Amino acid sequence: MTSTVGDFLIERLGQWGVQRVYGYPGDGINGILAAFGRQDAIEFVQCRHEEMSAFMACGHAKFTNEVGVCLATSGPGAIHLLNGLYDAKLDHQPVVAIVGQQQRSALGAHYQQEVDLVTLFKDVAGEFVQMATDPAQVRHLIDRAFRIAQARRCVTCIIIPNDLQEEDAVPHPPREHGNTFSGVGAALEAAVPPPEALRAAADLLNAGDRVAILAGAGAHGALDELVEAAELLGAGIAKALLGKAVVPDDLPFCTGTIGMIGTQASDAMMKECDTLLMVGSSFPYAEFLPQEGSVKAVQIDVDATMLGLRYPMDVNLAGDARATLRALIALLRRKDDRSWRARIESNVAESWRVLDERARQPGKPVNPQRAFSELSPRLPSDVILTGDSGSVSAWYALHLRLRRGMMASLSGGLATMGSAVPYAMAAKMAHPGRPVIALAGDGAMQMNGMNGLITIARHWRDWANPTLVVLVLNNRDLNFVTWEQRGMQGEPKYEASQELPDFSYAEYARMLGLDGVRVDDPDALGAAWDQALAAGRPFVLEVLADPNIPPFPPHIVDAQAEKYRQAQEKGDPEAADVERGMRQQGGDASA
Repeated sequence: MTSTVGDFLIERLGQWGVQRVYGYPGDGINGILAAFGRQDAIEFVQCRHEEMSAFMACGHAKFTNEVGVCLATSGPGAIHLLNGLYDAKLDHQPVVAIVGQQQRSALGAHYQQEVDLVTLFKDVAGEFVQMATDPAQVRHLIDRAFRIAQARRCVTCIIIPNDLQEEDAVPHPPREHGNTFSGVGAALEAAVPPPEALRAAADLLNAGDRVAILAGAGAHGALDELVEAAELLGAGIAKALLGKAVVPDDLPFCTGTIGMIGTQASDAMMKECDTLLMVGSSFPYAEFLPQEGSVKAVQIDVDATMLGLRYPMDVNLAGDARATLRALIALLRRKDDRSWRARIESNVAESWRVLDERARQPGKPVNPQRAFSELSPRLPSDVILTGDSGSVSAWYALHLRLRRGMMASLSGGLATMGSAVPYAMAAKMAHPGRPVIALAGDGAMQMNGMNGLITIARHWRDWANPTLVVLVLNNRDLNFVTWEQRGMQGEPKYEASQELPDFSYAEYARMLGLDGVRVDDPDALGAAWDQALAAGRPFVLEVLADPNIPPFPPHIVDAQAEKYRQAQEKGDPEAADVERGMRQQGGDASA
């Protein structure tokens, strides 16, 4: 029987299919926490920090296609949620944040921990943020928060003052003027554009001689349709970073990622194509797309407001990626001339050859690329990969050859540090039978990944498959920013901001009852990955990585050589090693 508002809240979450809520306690949500203790249908997962709770809710949404839910207390707890919630917002993930507040009678009195939460969350949860002031509101606030989060793939927020949580629930408001009677369940339409728009798009694509496809996270679930369209059009498929797992890397016409950490094959395809089909992507870096006006272009996106945002499209199709592609395929003609496809496949093969060669170059002590190239053929067929921001993002994008059935994600739109380990934890909670691998730098580990290991240590024995590996690139450097200082600003590494203290992450994992190994020999990496994947418990694979190998593909390194040379002339503290790393990766800082 429902008794309090807190009890009703949890009961209603269950009716929306929620199985777990990620959070951290505080007196602003004591009434909700007490209700959790009176039931066992929904699991409360205690995280080490509210930011990680929001990351886990976002990760849950990414790896389940369900709504993620996080819970935080008033004041500082609510504020801590924001970074993880912005991660969800910018990557278009459905997340509901439930937040406590001081009791209603104290609001406006400058009370302890009193924050204007509606205003605070208005940007990150702008589609729907409401504070309950009466028990009868709670039913429709929950229903609307979930329905809007699902339908618009966004963050929503419900604020519940702590005294309201203890009041008697009103699951059925009185049937009188001023009340509303909401229901559970959201129907997501597989929207398809009108026939005339599809025909215009097909005519444009059929007329193109050199078609390039760019797929993003919005094309998840449309692999078969993407491949069929590419086969008909003789096209290659490039991927935005968030679309890394959308299309397998073992397809010979998949050119890989695009952009600053994209492949040379993708770069060449975008420069040489005469027609562009963009599907489910808001890839932001226009300089890596074709020159404006040089190609004809079609875009498919479920969110009509994202159409024509990155490139002036000739045809904009607002619709679900899979359904729209399926309707479009019926209108496409197979191109007889396959010379463009042959050129793409040749470039793809050459890109992989060059990247594999770069990964085999020596490092001091370990070339970080080698850690990823050794992992790639060892990836379990049902693996879930989570990546952090930093140089690991580059090596993840460039060196891992994902296959059909694998899942992977990182923080794309926000590109925030600290997401890999919380994402991995959420992936493991949602899919306890699948192996999970988190890829992080030492900066992200020191920020919050180490605390995430504590949560992993608490839960891993409950998982059907305990395999969860955390790769840590220990280079004692905030590496990607260091290279941005050199390659974008032409400035030398600023040691005061960039250097990190050394720490034994593998030893720390063992202290927690997990397992781990520190690797300083590149020839030991293969055996270390085998050991990690067979450990029978969560494992930290710590690699002493060379910080002076630029985390960019060879063609980008070469293009930035002049900036690197300027940084060297200004007295980079690691000039000799930088020059060595540049030469290995394809550029020459001394030129």
